Amino acid sequence: MESTVHGPGRVEGRVLTGVVVAALLVTGLLAKSLGTWALEVVWVVAGLPLVLALRKRFPLTRLLCWLLVLHALVLCYGGQYTYAETPLGEWVQQWLGTQRNNYDRFAHVVQGFVPAVAVREVLLRRTPLRPGGWVAFLSASVCLAISACFEFVEWFSALVLGAGADDFLGTQGDQWDTQWDMFLCLCGAVISLVVWRRVHDRQLGLTAKA
Repeated sequence: MESTVHGPGRVEGRVLTGVVVAALLVTGLLAKSLGTWALEVVWVVAGLPLVLALRKRFPLTRLLCWLLVLHALVLCYGGQYTYAETPLGEWVQQWLGTQRNNYDRFAHVVQGFVPAVAVREVLLRRTPLRPGGWVAFLSASVCLAISACFEFVEWFSALVLGAGADDFLGTQGDQWDTQWDMFLCLCGAVISLVVWRRVHDRQLGLTAKA
């Protein structure tokens, strides 16, 4: 089945890689706080070399590559300004008349929206599972588990950094921020699994219907 995977072309792959590298450079240079930026983009810095190193043994589908770039841009942008002070979030805040900058809410939706496809791809290519309810359930569950782990990291950061963790956490005084983060991640994962299921199956070369 590996030979039927439809990934990005060589030029397209280089363009996507270039976009991520450029985003890292620009947002790093313009970052409000280099330390906060580093904490937010560490997943991009670690993930990009991993994807490139495995591109021949485990080439990713075109869909997943584009989604990973989207996720990288979301993280870089949030890291540059801190999630509570992104201009895009402030614009939406003024437009909707909300009390907080909700860019971090959007980022947590993406935290489920993108990894759901990544988990689904691994399950369908490396396990006996086939498209269907169990794959969807496990993909969403893994995303929720990852989100919970992120909350543990944020909790530990708050204990270590104290008040200095505010920019990284981006809670903006919301006592239910942790619950919102995990709920929105789960929502993003479910939406992604519904929206991309058929496209993903085609790019994986699968003919079985979920």
